[in-house]
Amino acid sequence: MRIIVNGQQAFGEAVLRALVERGENVVAVYCAPDKPGARPDPLKVAAESLGLPVQQPASFKNSEVWAQIAALQPDLCVMAFVTKFVPSECLAIPRLGTIQYHPSLLPKYRGPSAINWAIAQGESETGLTIFRPSDGLDEGAVILQKTVRIGPDDTLGQVYFDHLFPMGVQALMEAADLVKAGKHQEHIQDESHANYEGWFNAQAAQLHWGLHIQQLYNLIRAANPAPGAWCLYKGEKVQIFDTRKHLSPTFGSVSGKPGEVTHVTDTALWVACQGGQLEILKGKAPNGQKVSGSELAQALGLTKGAFFDL
Repeated sequence: MRIIVNGQQAFGEAVLRALVERGENVVAVYCAPDKPGARPDPLKVAAESLGLPVQQPASFKNSEVWAQIAALQPDLCVMAFVTKFVPSECLAIPRLGTIQYHPSLLPKYRGPSAINWAIAQGESETGLTIFRPSDGLDEGAVILQKTVRIGPDDTLGQVYFDHLFPMGVQALMEAADLVKAGKHQEHIQDESHANYEGWFNAQAAQLHWGLHIQQLYNLIRAANPAPGAWCLYKGEKVQIFDTRKHLSPTFGSVSGKPGEVTHVTDTALWVACQGGQLEILKGKAPNGQKVSGSELAQALGLTKGAFFDL
């Protein structure tokens, strides 16, 4: 097949290499425009190393871009981590249309931060969907789905890099084969189960110590490694990454008040919250370095009885 790859970052690169390694004819690669001062996109670097033509349009809402794509006479477009809107007129140009990867079980968690929100909401499973993109956000017909368990202590990094990333690459290969053979089935998404989520940004990742321990723990997992959960201490931003939760069997302030530092060990910093205490194993010091919980306490001057801002 004559395939166009449209994507970015490490996932886009992995999809490109998987297609090339199995002998597909990739006729062009489309990726996001370069950002001033930033490193070149890994997908762009990989495409150039493979001698493939790279296009970086500022927008796909452009008839000249459509004509350029049509001239390539593609059979299929494979979209791997695309954040730019691609209109239906462009999606329909390849002979067999376009397929796209999304890291959730659509129609749940439509939007750009599907994995973060699933973990933050305490879901015990998520998954991936290969679908036909449309003019609606993640609304197209589903070709295939695969389910992934979210362990009670799994972080964003573990769910994505250990499961949804490699499974997603293989799922796109599987879907491409089904479409090529004409053996795929398309299922319309059930809108009664749909929900949309925006970016899981720094604002979404802020910790409020008055919340229940499970809500705080889920939020920290959902933001690890990015964007990084954070709170304030004397008005200064403090990021928190690896933690353990310790539930309290008692009610009240026996284990400390919300936001209170209960003790500091050789490796960790303990903070009380509703329903127990969080053992902070890894955080980011004011100098920007990730350090152990005890080193974080030392850098901030935290001792037993100190309080984070609520």
